[in-house]
Amino acid sequence: MWFVRVFVPGGGTRTGVHRADTVYDVSEQVPTISAWLQSSVGDPQAALDALASIAESAPSTYPAALFDNVPSPDAPHWLAPVDVQDVWAAGVTYERSRLARQEEADDGGDVYLRVYRATRPELFFKARGEWVVGHYGEVGIRSDATWNVPEPELALVMNPALEIVGMTAANDMSSRDIEGENPLYLPQAKIYTAACALGHGIRLQAVADFPHVPIRLEIRRGDGVVFSGETDTRNIQRSARDLLTYLGRSLTFPQGVVLLTGTGIVPPHDFTLHAGDTVHITIDGVDALINTVKVV
Repeated sequence: MWFVRVFVPGGGTRTGVHRADTVYDVSEQVPTISAWLQSSVGDPQAALDALASIAESAPSTYPAALFDNVPSPDAPHWLAPVDVQDVWAAGVTYERSRLARQEEADDGGDVYLRVYRATRPELFFKARGEWVVGHYGEVGIRSDATWNVPEPELALVMNPALEIVGMTAANDMSSRDIEGENPLYLPQAKIYTAACALGHGIRLQAVADFPHVPIRLEIRRGDGVVFSGETDTRNIQRSARDLLTYLGRSLTFPQGVVLLTGTGIVPPHDFTLHAGDTVHITIDGVDALINTVKVV
């Protein structure tokens, strides 16, 4: 069961529950992601059960395939499953990511080795909710960067109490040449127009830690696949509680928050995204995410 946001021509933004091949419109009783996240504080499982019950009596339903379109005012389409939630990200949580950051750094990247071994994780702001690109939308590569890559990641969705209520697939777009030049350029390498995408919905599940699931990436250019890779969330070197404990220190999220948990798939040094490429991310049992690349 996924909690989704969709766009319906003539009806605007709607919230829904996606089960099997059907989207159940729950907008009248649960108008926003924020409202549901706030209602789940203290007992996420009860909130999940209540949402499932609301869906059973939904006044309107849609075939899920109806929304498998490129976003357009004239076509039904998926919206990112956030409204006003901040999206944050954790860095250097996989050994592969640590090695890649060190390899690309002009100064040898000692800072990445130190944060990989440190008690305090690397956490950074990624996007405001309204900036996030949805399923079939366009993600951006910076016009002033020469080495741009996608970063497929498991995203955790939390309510205001930082209780995990679900997960989705994420793409944490990154300009590796900018960050590699100087770690202080991280915000410019990570935060720009269309730099963050999330899957079609929140796979609802109250969990205490990461599920052990494979993550797959495929990048297509024209009729061919120019890169593919795979990792598994069991390779994340920190627990979800560890990351959330530090995320919630001296910072509150009254509307809930999304946390990207790092990448373990890194394309080689001679690869960079081109405009028109399509990025396919699949996380077994969680979600899939497809985006086309544009220059911003």
